[in-house]
Amino acid sequence: MTPPAAAPATSAVTVRTPRGPVRGERQASGVRFLGIPYAQPPVGDLRFAAPVPPVAWTDTLDATSYGPTAQRRPFADVTTIPEPTVPGASTLNLNVFTPAPYPAAELPVLVWIHGGGFVAGSSASPWYDGRSFNRDGVVLVSVGYRLGIEGFLHLADAPDNRGVLDWIAALEWVRDTIACFGGDPAKVTIAGQSAGGGAVQTLLATPRAQGLFRAAISVSGAVMEPQDRSTAEAVSRLFTARTGVPATAAALRDTTDAELLALQDALGAPGPDRGPLPMLALAPFADGALVPQPVAETLASGDTGADIPLMAGFTAHEFNAAPSPGGADDDPAALLAPFGLDERRTRIFLDTHAVQADRPALLWGQAVTDTVFRAPTLAIADARAHRQRPTWLYEFRRAATAPGVDGLAYHCTDLPFAFDLLDAQGVTAALGENPPQHLADAVHAAWVAFVRDLNPGPHWPPYTEEGRETMVWDDRPRVERDPLRPVREVWARPAPQG
Repeated sequence: MTPPAAAPATSAVTVRTPRGPVRGERQASGVRFLGIPYAQPPVGDLRFAAPVPPVAWTDTLDATSYGPTAQRRPFADVTTIPEPTVPGASTLNLNVFTPAPYPAAELPVLVWIHGGGFVAGSSASPWYDGRSFNRDGVVLVSVGYRLGIEGFLHLADAPDNRGVLDWIAALEWVRDTIACFGGDPAKVTIAGQSAGGGAVQTLLATPRAQGLFRAAISVSGAVMEPQDRSTAEAVSRLFTARTGVPATAAALRDTTDAELLALQDALGAPGPDRGPLPMLALAPFADGALVPQPVAETLASGDTGADIPLMAGFTAHEFNAAPSPGGADDDPAALLAPFGLDERRTRIFLDTHAVQADRPALLWGQAVTDTVFRAPTLAIADARAHRQRPTWLYEFRRAATAPGVDGLAYHCTDLPFAFDLLDAQGVTAALGENPPQHLADAVHAAWVAFVRDLNPGPHWPPYTEEGRETMVWDDRPRVERDPLRPVREVWARPAPQG
């Protein structure tokens, strides 16, 4: 599509949207529009309500700096990804990076949902800049949403899964508005990492989200497990027992950000009263209405989202660098006991990871990696392959060389390769010196091809029940047949048949 005649050289670009004009800033490979509201600020009576469309404006909205984030405290010292905290009330905003801000462009769109365990994270991260996607003809939209208590705690007098409602509202904004920025609303792919990958899985399983996207990428996706309504209600009871505050919107409506964070910390603290509640206690759950049943069950046996092309995968050592519980570091079998493996499966696991035998803490981290990320994603891929659904599976194995994580392909380290942003802030600290550009070229090209063509390219075949073809992202990218069989043998539940 040929763009209109070039405008006078200027850094400012204004786009007219159905809600009002928006001014963005020209970059080397496109134009970025930051902090555009897709819903009204979630304050006062709207704090725990379903998102409400923004009020229209007539003056041009300055969209040259990132909008407020739902994350209310800095996490720079404890997270791999730089995640800025931006103060302000209008947290339900999104960012648009486009190579061609004119309606006739009709470009494919990638909608990015950030991670952070559903309690943290920021769409303003430099790791989510869209310039490389713009260079390759893709519009990128990054979304902010309500986190923690505001987004996911079950409240007796408020809609459940408010964070999920935020994602849907953002996708409805994309459907109604992205053409103004050069995107095609019929060519939308959703993607996210960690909690964002769990968001992608949740949207795949949510009937109300169907029709808002045509493809999905789940990167190290994680969801609450178990995910039934009774678990969410148990979390609410624990919240009240620990804080003395009723789990209601009425009781929480006027709490300050600091007070709400203190309540959230009290809920998340370890203790014997926590019992079997899930690690991701504040997360999407099967409320029986918006999310009809647990996501894993829907993706394994249901029809919702079944025909949507899915690219999914994980890193080889997601949480291996996490500190293990003390007291059993010299006895790998004892360290693995809480994971419920029988003797045969314990032996398979230890044999598979014999190279880590002299560092038992890594074995514990590998078990967390497998149970939270690898095995659940593998089960989804196996179930979809059984029904011949379009699925592409990968494992990212390229190890970081940074101090403390040397030799590990750990959580988040695949993202600079997917976004082709090896020069972004914090990448060297996370990956080490001189991460391979050729690998970023390959991973990013596969993402672009998938968003554009619904297929990551001829060198990456779909995942099938017969071959279980899996892309291995390493210094030498390659496809292997069933390289994750030990994960299945140790952890995976049988896929539903039928």
